[in-house]
Amino acid sequence: MSASVLQNQSEKIVQVSPSGDNVVPKPSASFVNTPYIQDLMSRAFAYLEVGYPVHFAGPAGTGKTTIAFHVAAQFDQPVSLIHGDDEFGSSDLIGRDSGYRKSKLVDNYIHSVTKTEENMNSVWVDNRLTTACQNGYTLIYDEFTRSRPEANNPFLSVLEEKILNLPKLRRGGDGYLTVHPNFKAIFTSNPEEYAGVHKTQDALLDRLITINLSHFDRDTEIQVAMAKSELAQVEVELVVDIVRELRTVGVNNNRPTIRASIAMARILANLGREARIDDPVFLSVCRDVLNIDTTKVTRDGKPLMTNVVDDVIKKVIGKRRPIVVGSKN
Repeated sequence: MSASVLQNQSEKIVQVSPSGDNVVPKPSASFVNTPYIQDLMSRAFAYLEVGYPVHFAGPAGTGKTTIAFHVAAQFDQPVSLIHGDDEFGSSDLIGRDSGYRKSKLVDNYIHSVTKTEENMNSVWVDNRLTTACQNGYTLIYDEFTRSRPEANNPFLSVLEEKILNLPKLRRGGDGYLTVHPNFKAIFTSNPEEYAGVHKTQDALLDRLITINLSHFDRDTEIQVAMAKSELAQVEVELVVDIVRELRTVGVNNNRPTIRASIAMARILANLGREARIDDPVFLSVCRDVLNIDTTKVTRDGKPLMTNVVDDVIKKVIGKRRPIVVGSKN
């Protein structure tokens, strides 16, 4: 796919619709295309096109899964989606014996002679990794580090030797499957310090090309929040700047995420309010959406998040939109 085609397609947002056991990402018309997003997509597309799996790594709220779907949509083929799970075993990726099928044939063609044949065969069901490898689909393995490392061992041979080892119980032949040349794999993961995240094996990480994601740049955050809220740009800019400023406060600068910007912008748009210090509705929205234990700041054992949010609001809005005495909301 040429760079021009990639750019035209990436100017659309992906809508995911189910198709049997797979999903079909379809571009539609409100994708926010900024240089930051375009750079990520172009790099990932280039790696996948020549057969390398891509790994989007980064904190929550940095768009890993969304970008994975955007990239997958460029290849115009079905997508097998897997979500990492601590209960996973290798069989949850490859397939398993799901029971038995029993058949009985009674031959009484000659009325005085009865012949009976009984057969019992195991029933094997392929899971999504096997289906994707066999049919040449794109596999998105979302938050793969939430699965235990040993569950992901089948990927070692799939990504290196392009062979999937299969149990001999699987009907249809040999104990291995040659991976289809169109097969592509996209992984996403959160940082290891997140709850429920496992440290994955180095052998698997060595087979992936990892693209580290951080929070969007300011222009991208503004464009995304505008596209999802229909709030005026001047108001969105203030909302985004409050969220971005709050990330710099305290010991954990990964929160709040862009989801907070979107939520605040949508609520304000629905209420018909503006980002003003003297508007109690606006202040309440900010406090409610942003009242998360981001900074770990306490006094006498009580969190001071509300005070921190109020200080940030004054810092961001105070100079650009001062209170006008006698104004009405």
